[in-house]
Parts: sequence; structure tokens; C-alpha cells
Amino acid sequence: MALSSLLAAGPGLAQVTPPAPSGQAPPPAAPAPPPTPPAPTKPVPYGSGMKFNLSPDGQKYVRLMAWTQVYVRYNENNTGTLRGPNEPKSNQFDFGLRRSRMVLLAQLSPRFLIYTHLGINNQNGVSGGVAPTTDGKKPQFFIHEAVTEYKVNKYLNLGAGLHYYNGISRLTSASTTSILPMDLPLTNFPTIDALDQFARWLGIYAKGRIGKFDYRLSMSDPFLTNLPTNTAYVAGGVQTGNPLGLGFNTTSGGVTTNTGFNVAQYNPQNDSHVYQGYFSYSLLDTEPNLLPYYQGTWLGAKRVLNIGGGFLYNQNGMFSRASNSTVNLSTLATGTDLYAAVPTQKHDIKLFGADVFYDTPLDTAKRTALTFYGVYYNYNFGPNYVRFVGAENPGYGTNPYRGNAVPQSGTGSSVYGQLGFLTGKNTLGSKVRLQPYLAYLYSGYDGLRNLAGESQGCSIYDAGLNFLIDGHNAKVTLNYRLRPDYNIQTINGVGVATDPTRRSEITLQTQVFL
Repeated sequence: MALSSLLAAGPGLAQVTPPAPSGQAPPPAAPAPPPTPPAPTKPVPYGSGMKFNLSPDGQKYVRLMAWTQVYVRYNENNTGTLRGPNEPKSNQFDFGLRRSRMVLLAQLSPRFLIYTHLGINNQNGVSGGVAPTTDGKKPQFFIHEAVTEYKVNKYLNLGAGLHYYNGISRLTSASTTSILPMDLPLTNFPTIDALDQFARWLGIYAKGRIGKFDYRLSMSDPFLTNLPTNTAYVAGGVQTGNPLGLGFNTTSGGVTTNTGFNVAQYNPQNDSHVYQGYFSYSLLDTEPNLLPYYQGTWLGAKRVLNIGGGFLYNQNGMFSRASNSTVNLSTLATGTDLYAAVPTQKHDIKLFGADVFYDTPLDTAKRTALTFYGVYYNYNFGPNYVRFVGAENPGYGTNPYRGNAVPQSGTGSSVYGQLGFLTGKNTLGSKVRLQPYLAYLYSGYDGLRNLAGESQGCSIYDAGLNFLIDGHNAKVTLNYRLRPDYNIQTINGVGVATDPTRRSEITLQTQVFL
């Protein structure tokens, strides 16, 4: 038994390392192999982005989209621009947030869709804040869109809420993340923040596609205008927005009269619905229409040739007083209802557009592409109406002609065009693609005239370069703009233009869209 135990233990005893001789260290252990370095992570295409599927087939999902566009800009200011109270400024170098927004989109059934779009716009150190024209701090974070939509069938979707289903043109429902040039001309948003909420409307809409014919129609309430108004007469009171604001005062022999100047303004009593529509036909590839945003450039990913046309109609949306309309102010007692006492003329808002969009790859091996867009606008707001707007305006105060403001809309017509070329895939290394572009806007508005009564056309030139780091999801744009400064002088309540002086604007914009 003892012998058997010793034989059984033999293999185990053979694995025991004999002790080192006294005073000698044991031999070192074999070194462990170094860890394998992790392979570098490869970038993956953006695809559908931050999308969270709630069902295996992806029919139920939640998607979050977010983007921010930052401006670094040098601007030659329009005549009379202030940087602060009583601080004239002829030019300036500034920074701003052109847009910072997000969209939350959810679909729990192929038939039901809900999305909310919110964010801020046009904040800089001078304006865009809680007091938009005089304070840049704490901009209003507001809802751009809040929509519920139901799919009736493959040809028709019905929706309601605060929507972006505009008429007039493709650019009037443009995506702000895929614009070809740095920015939109703004003439495509003729009623922005007057009848609408930043080009959005409270109402209902219908949209759909039949073959290659795409349509959208909407009926909405007009927002009350943001013009201050005194409905009752107060001697010396603010008259902007009421019928006396459509004229100017003169005093002769101790009698003060108010005479109309035949320039239309938004009607504060407007309660007629706004009707819009846009229709387009795809001659080549069709485009997605889940959301209202039209793509600015496909970067050669599609072959698109669309022709379209649209309209906006609002009954009695404007009002005016003819130049022979005279009111003796001494006949107006304090508290008189000015809307009853002062005769006015009502005018329908009738806006039309026709456009063409072409985007195509040129060389599939080099991945070059061409993008073209052209549009014609015909606007009728009533007699002599013209409005000035400056995007992310660097000027201080309420002067509508300050900073970088240009004639944005009015009674008359406009033509606008864009042309861009996407260079080959290795033009600037393996990562960055280049896309040079040109854009041109010409407008002729009835109300833009000099002291001699001669019409003053408006030409705006843009030239720039997109550095596409990851398509539209990460890009940098350098833009040069040449615009007119009319040095508008107000005579008898009417803005009178001088021969335009050309002003330059150089902007570097960064965009990240996830």
C-alpha cells in the first residue's frame, strides 16, 4: 500500500520545482507577451443618424436630429448703422449663431407620425436675444414646428399643427442643413414673422405623391402682425399699425392733417385664412417626402430634375390709404376708433413662384456633381410695399435699413439662381470634398424708388466654397456677398432710396448636423 501511494504521487511530485540553493534567487519567470494594440476605429457613414428602433422591422422608431451653424463675419455696414446707443459703426468683425435647432421625430405606426422642431436663430452680441433688436442675450428658444400626421393611403397624408408645408416655391420649404450656398436669399420667405411664425403656420395640410407628381396644400390662420397699434386716437400717440400710420402729418395755419402716402402695410385686423400650395413633377429620380424639407443639394447621390410652381393667397391681408386720403386731426376726439374714422383700402396678398431644380452626378468614378436651381417670384402685397431684412443683423436698434439689411420682399418680381460644382474625391486629400458655388438675386419692387421716382433694382451676388468634411453633416462654408446700400431717407413717411453703394460681407460658417 505504501509503495502504491508513492507511485501514484510520482507525477505530481515531478512538477514541483526544487528549491534554489541557499543564498541564490530563483530564475526569473518568462516575460508575458505585450498586449495587442486595439485597431483604430473606422468612421462609418452617418446614415439615419440618431435613430432608435422600437420594433425589429424598424416601423416603430424615434429619431433625433440636431444642428448648429456658427458665423464668423466681417461686414461693411449700411449707412447709419449703430453698434450701440449713439455709437455709429461703419464696419465690424463679429460672431453669431445663425441657427441652433433640433427635431424629434417619432413613428409608432406606419400610418401615424409626430414631430417637433425647436431652437433659436440669429443671435449675436447686439441682437437676437430676449429684446431682439437691442439685446443679444438669452434668445427665445421657441417651437418652429409641432405636427401630427395621418397616412390615409399611399397617395395622401393629412396633418395639422404648427407646420412648414408652404407654397410658392421649393425654397419656401427648404432644408436649412443642405443649402448649396451659405444661406437662403430670404426672398423665398416673403411673410416671415409678419403673418407667420418664422415661416411656419398654424393650420392643416394635405400632401402626397401620385407617380412622379408631388403636391402639398395647406390652410392656416394668419398670426396677428407684430406692428404696435393704438386703436383709439390719442393726440401725439404712436400711430404705427393703425390707419393714421399709413399717412404723414403736416401743419398749416395751426391745423394738422394726416395724408395717406399710398404704401401698403400688413392689416392688423386680418382674420382671413392663408391658402398655400406647391406642386412639382420629377423627370428623373424622386425625392423623399416624409418631412417637408426640400434638399438643397444631393452632392451627386441622386439624379434629380424637378419643375414646380406654387402660390400663397390671403384675402385682405394688407391695407393702405391713397395719397388723396386726408384727415383733419382736430376732428378726432380722444378715444375715437381710428379704424372706423379713417377710411382705408384692403388688398389681397397674392404670391406666386415657378422654379426648376437639377442635381446630377457627372463622373461617377471621380464623384463629381452639378447642382442648379432657378426660381421666378411674382409678389403682390398692395401698392408700393417693400420690406428690408438682414439675416443675423449686426446692427443695433430698430432702423429697418441697418447693418446688412436688403430689400427682402415687396410688390414686384424677383429672379434667383444657384449653381454649384462638386469636385473630385481627392481634390483636397482623401477626407475633404470641395464645392464652389455662385448665387444671384435680382429684385424689382414698385416701392423701391429714388427721389425722382425712378425704380431702383436690387442685385445681390454671392460666391463661396463649401468644405465638405462629412457631407452636410460636417462642413465649413466661406462666403463673399456683395449687396446694395441705398442710404434710405424717410420723406413724408416714405423711404426714398439713393443710388446704391456696394457693401461687402465675408462670412465663415461652420455646420455640424447629427
